Amino acid sequence: MEYILIFIAAVFVNNVVLSQFLGICPFLGVSKKVETATGMGAAVTFVLAIATIVTFLIQKYILDVFGLGFMQTIMFILVIAALVQMIEIILKKVSPALYQALGVFLPLITTNCCVLGVAIQVIQKNYNLLEAIVYAISIGIGFALALIIFAGIREQLAMTHVPKGMKGTPIALVTAGLLAMAFMGFSGIV
Repeated sequence: MEYILIFIAAVFVNNVVLSQFLGICPFLGVSKKVETATGMGAAVTFVLAIATIVTFLIQKYILDVFGLGFMQTIMFILVIAALVQMIEIILKKVSPALYQALGVFLPLITTNCCVLGVAIQVIQKNYNLLEAIVYAISIGIGFALALIIFAGIREQLAMTHVPKGMKGTPIALVTAGLLAMAFMGFSGIV
């Protein structure tokens, strides 16, 4: 039951983009088409899961053991950057088709602050490894859900008449605000 609550809270109630405002850059930048939003959402979910496992183990078995907790942020940034590069190299060798599909998105994930934010939140919430993995995957699903819904709305807006002063970024920001308010409706669930 605890894992279900973590899932619901991460996807709907505390959505990383719409509630915590992490990952706003790809949310606004990669959300013009549903296809690209889906690819970015899948790539972020994958990297979140792997990065959370690695950073959790580094925190518990290296930083905490040797009293280096003050190095957490810099270590996590280095680990996430190295991990994304390693995943990119492995995908290029093992699955060129998957690399082609995610190739554009992988470098963007290195600078996505939701990956670092989730790695730090897992430690702050004092989750065990299984809870951390559930939380990371749930955050990724919530990120993908928000991104895909937003991309779908933006595709529809591209086909409608929008006043000249609201075209582009202004209507996107208004839409993002309305979407965030819609997700606030889930706040009483958990």
